[in-house]
Amino acid sequence: MKRLTAGLALAGVLAFNPVIGHAELGDQTLEPGMYHEDVKELQGILDKKGYFGYSETTTYYGEYTTDAVKKFQADNDLKVNGIAGEETFEALGIESNESNIVEVAKKYEGTPYQWGGETPEEGFDCSGYLNYIFDEAENKDLPRTVKDIYAEGTKVESPAVGDIVFFDIEGNGPSHAGLYIGNGEFIHASSTEGVTTSELGSSYWKDKYIGAKSY
Repeated sequence: MKRLTAGLALAGVLAFNPVIGHAELGDQTLEPGMYHEDVKELQGILDKKGYFGYSETTTYYGEYTTDAVKKFQADNDLKVNGIAGEETFEALGIESNESNIVEVAKKYEGTPYQWGGETPEEGFDCSGYLNYIFDEAENKDLPRTVKDIYAEGTKVESPAVGDIVFFDIEGNGPSHAGLYIGNGEFIHASSTEGVTTSELGSSYWKDKYIGAKSY
């Protein structure tokens, strides 16, 4: 796996490592209450199969989408929960390439924080951690700094598992980021706790949250 030194990163050399695309339908679980471009595509497929009856497709996974998924699941002897995961995608004829990035990310929980750190051995800073886990899990090269990662991503209205969530800590733009792992939680390299899991809606993080992006 490619590993870049902190010195090269700070010099801006990582501008030559573009993000490769963004997630496709089947790459991540979709569930009620979320906003995401993949939801619109899911609705279109359900509509063609006669399950989605709303007048137009949207990015919101609301009641109509949930009911459509439940009806499809019931008709195909799947667990009826209204959540579009691997089994539902497979039954819909969508190849599921769901990433194991959450599993990879959790492997390094407890790794100490190190400014400029890019490996478990030396420790991680927040963007170094994201670079490492995206490389290992998906063979994707992210830009090295939080601001550049933010600039390259595809904006989503609400995060899905595997998206990156961003925070403005000092009031001058994106300065911290972590991986959204579902259930309102994200995993990140904290300067005080090392790699840890935090609540997106906690009193500290919710005021600093500035959005999520897909890669």
